[in-house]
Amino acid sequence: MSPPVVPLLAAALAARADLIARLLAEGTDAYRLFHGTVEGAPGLTVDRYGDLLLVQSFHQSLGPDELAAVEGFYQATMPGLALVYNDRSAANSRIGNALAPEQAAAAGQMRVCHEMGVRFCVQGRHEGQDPWLFLDLRAARRRVMREAPGKSLLNLFAYTCGVGVAAASAGARFVVNVDFAESSLAVGKTNAQRNALPIRPRFIKSDAFAAMRQLAGLGQPQMVRGRRMPAFPRLEQQRFDLVFLDPPRYAKSPFGVVDLVNDYPSVFKPALLCAAEGGAVICCNNVAQVEREPWLDQLLRSAAKAGRPVREMEWIEPEADFPSADGRPPLKVALLRV
Repeated sequence: MSPPVVPLLAAALAARADLIARLLAEGTDAYRLFHGTVEGAPGLTVDRYGDLLLVQSFHQSLGPDELAAVEGFYQATMPGLALVYNDRSAANSRIGNALAPEQAAAAGQMRVCHEMGVRFCVQGRHEGQDPWLFLDLRAARRRVMREAPGKSLLNLFAYTCGVGVAAASAGARFVVNVDFAESSLAVGKTNAQRNALPIRPRFIKSDAFAAMRQLAGLGQPQMVRGRRMPAFPRLEQQRFDLVFLDPPRYAKSPFGVVDLVNDYPSVFKPALLCAAEGGAVICCNNVAQVEREPWLDQLLRSAAKAGRPVREMEWIEPEADFPSADGRPPLKVALLRV
């Protein structure tokens, strides 16, 4: 890559020295070491997950010499980490590079990393594409752990249930994780088993719209416009002290469409109606092109229209291992008290 990558890696590591010391002191060994978009090599990221060093390139492939330089730098500065390189520079961001048998075995090994003392499972490669724990959401998980003691939490689009497991470990009295992918929930269940949780979280395999409508008391009919809907679990109406909403950029199913660019309210409104009076909804939007002020205005107007006006709002900013050149990080997280 140009400019040479090693000086950039060194500068990024030096800039994180105090942060890494604080994270290690609190029981966190999962963090971003290099955020190339801001730190001089757009599309290159380096993340530590316990003893795993995950290198990913999104804009262009790393050449053999460049990859060797990256590996050599971290072997010298952070010895003992197993490096896995995922080339995701293709248009669909799917992993495109084959690994030698020994490398593939290391990439597929189940490992454990820690965040604020909570254990999470990770693999350098698995059946999906994205890491099982999104590190830029650490600030949101940290805030959930502060809010969770004695409260109930609904974790929507839960993926591997990191937020739900964090909440349970922090003393939540009841946690429900909802995701449509059995494989993701299976990782979430393993995460729960890796921790001595004081409660047993619930894991629901369901389309999020079907789950939200039932929990909110709106109901989910089996027939819609003359068409039978796919099977979905039957759920009783229930309100939650905390609702965590982290939908994908775009997803379409017979139950509804998730579109974070053009129609966030379609997923926000039913999530809002699952929140108890005096509770909070934590909303995430990871689309860089969506500016946070217009997005927040959209949320506020949607809440008012639904008869659940926002009483208090707070931005949850990513932590220092995810620097932003303009103070407007792609991931936007808003805590809305209703």
